[in-house]
Amino acid sequence: MSLGPVLFLAFFGIAAIWFGVVVFRTQSMVRSAIALLFSQTSVGAMFLVMQAEFLGVLQIMMMATEMSVMAIFMVMFMMDPGGMGKMDMTHQKRLSLRAGGIGLVAALVVIWTAGWQGPVPEVPGADEQARMLGREILGRSMFIFESAALMILTAMIAATMVAVAPQERDRP
Repeated sequence: MSLGPVLFLAFFGIAAIWFGVVVFRTQSMVRSAIALLFSQTSVGAMFLVMQAEFLGVLQIMMMATEMSVMAIFMVMFMMDPGGMGKMDMTHQKRLSLRAGGIGLVAALVVIWTAGWQGPVPEVPGADEQARMLGREILGRSMFIFESAALMILTAMIAATMVAVAPQERDRP
């Protein structure tokens, strides 16, 4: 890989980590959702730099939709979505730090002890990879994905109906 893509990869990697930290450091849930969107968009841009166009565009499109829906629901139903009130958004700090440390150690152990193989002898081209991945994702699993999407949509509509209090004019 030449210097240009490596620099872009490093830039987007650092941006993804930075925005991931911002997610937990901000007091506003809406700002947190936007930071998470930027973090995941940076991950999608990393896929694009690595010439995995299908995965990059899919990541960016999915995260844009998810974070938009999440921000809209937060604005509708949270008492302080802008984070103007003083609240401590961090709970169980010691437990969280321990869990994060254990996760970091586990990831490093896997990285250092895995039997990494050398380069794969023959890698299909980008078009062939996208075709194979699309067939795998949309082939036998399409019914499951569509069913899950329908259930999530139904749950969102039901949660909204339950959360909205009936008005006087709505009663017979």
